[in-house]
Amino acid sequence: MTRDKIDPGSQLLELHVKHEVASLKGAKLRKFLKQEVSEILDLAGEVTLNRIASENQVMDIIQRVVVNMELDAGVPELAGEMATEVLNAPVQEKTALGDIITREQATGFVEEMLELRQQRERVISEIMAHPVYQELVSNMVYQGVVNYLYEDNLITKSVPGVGSMMKFGKRMANKAVPGLDETFERRLKAWLSDSLPGLINRSELFLQKALSDDEVRDTVMAAWVAMEDRTLADLHEGLGDVQLQEFVVLGYEFWLQFRKTAYFEGCTRAVVAHLFVKYGDRPLTDLLGDVGVTREVIMTEVDAWAIPVIDVLREEGYVEALVRRRLSAFYSSAAARKILEQES
Repeated sequence: MTRDKIDPGSQLLELHVKHEVASLKGAKLRKFLKQEVSEILDLAGEVTLNRIASENQVMDIIQRVVVNMELDAGVPELAGEMATEVLNAPVQEKTALGDIITREQATGFVEEMLELRQQRERVISEIMAHPVYQELVSNMVYQGVVNYLYEDNLITKSVPGVGSMMKFGKRMANKAVPGLDETFERRLKAWLSDSLPGLINRSELFLQKALSDDEVRDTVMAAWVAMEDRTLADLHEGLGDVQLQEFVVLGYEFWLQFRKTAYFEGCTRAVVAHLFVKYGDRPLTDLLGDVGVTREVIMTEVDAWAIPVIDVLREEGYVEALVRRRLSAFYSSAAARKILEQES
């Protein structure tokens, strides 16, 4: 027999490895994990957040993981592919908008929106002051005046042939005085330009009064009633795979830029600071409890993930190799061998 086969240290190592591997299996493994979860949570009832972390440490993690981490180009490609799969999933044809958001929830959103009266009034004012809207109003008034003069006024409607005569006269006048149409258009638009501020102001006053809480509520809810039974596939009709992927890429590029802005840093710093003000000197279990992490929640995930994953690792030989690496150094150490030699 060789010396290795009778070496007490090696024998104890093998027995210890087998013992540990056997304990990381089945009911024994679950009992061990449940006990450790309980021990850790009991300890968390005594340890405060400030003892295990600081504001700067958390901000450093956010800086490294969220801000500075370089994401591979495959990320937006994968996100686009997943978004396309979601868009084309059969569930889109079977799910109505009302299955996701109830009418009561939609009503709640509307009621909260109505509380933002000042913001609503400001949005209306800004829209009215926008050059595009002003040009739209000007063109609409111009086309309305021209149509009224030549087609839709009371005289042309009541007296047969007057409309045709006015158009005929217009053509004859343009032949006699070339550019008459352009002159009329220029003068009418000049008048509109001078009158536009007053028109816009009156329009704004009208909208501010017309868009009362009741009107907004009735309008939005009427639109909701018209849409709530439509499927999601109907609602995103026309949004093809290519357009969706382009939106995903744009959103990804926005995130890459946004995460490096001073605004993002300021927001995250405010959140982290408040977290430590509220929980810094309180036990960790207070924070865990407020976010819904309990013993039951943790054990549910242990049963769902930890135990099956450890089973796979054990079957692949990783658990035994890990235990052996942890223990072999001790059993081959001079201190352990000295004791074993004394015992022998």
